[in-house]
Amino acid sequence: MIFDPTIITDHLGDIGKGFLVTLGTWASGVVLGLFLGLLIAVIQLFGNVLVRAPLRAFIELIRSTPFLVQLFLIYYGGPAFGLSLDPIPAGVLGLGIYGSVYFAETFRSGFNSVPRGQLEAAETLGIPRWQCILRIQLPQMLVIILPALVNMATVMCKETAVLSIITIPELTMVLTGIGSSTFAFVETLTMLCIGYLLLVEACSRLGMFLEARVGRFMLRQAR
Repeated sequence: MIFDPTIITDHLGDIGKGFLVTLGTWASGVVLGLFLGLLIAVIQLFGNVLVRAPLRAFIELIRSTPFLVQLFLIYYGGPAFGLSLDPIPAGVLGLGIYGSVYFAETFRSGFNSVPRGQLEAAETLGIPRWQCILRIQLPQMLVIILPALVNMATVMCKETAVLSIITIPELTMVLTGIGSSTFAFVETLTMLCIGYLLLVEACSRLGMFLEARVGRFMLRQAR
């Protein structure tokens, strides 16, 4: 067998479209997961037991089941509950829910890392709870939890390969389709590895950039 790069160059347009679909679904899923994760963490920490108990069960359920099964339930089982979504919205929702529980646990640990004395001082001064969260806890904990958030975003990037199961034309589906039609599996799988390597490296670089910026911001605030 001879490695034939023309298999890739002849299909660059389709591969580029698949790459953009992967990038779009991944970015949308991460944003949704961060929003839901922060919301879950805040409710877990400051809500009453009637709300915390169902959320705890939800977190354990999502963490204990494979992402593929969750995706099947949303896309194929959703219509039974009145939730009928196209493949891409279903994939974004699945990624967001999957990531949200891990983001929630990361945010929860970050909230708990802020010294209790600062919160007690804020309460003494009559600062509302939501201002304590936004102006005291959130800025400080971001320095601590940012590496964990970036790590989870990287995991979600690789999970986008599963989205091909529900016919989303992302990078994995496009390249496996090209491989099936040309029998050039070595070339297409190599390109698939390169595509995900680029995405993961970009995520890592962005994470390092954000860590440096947040670190400098906190240093200026301390002065």
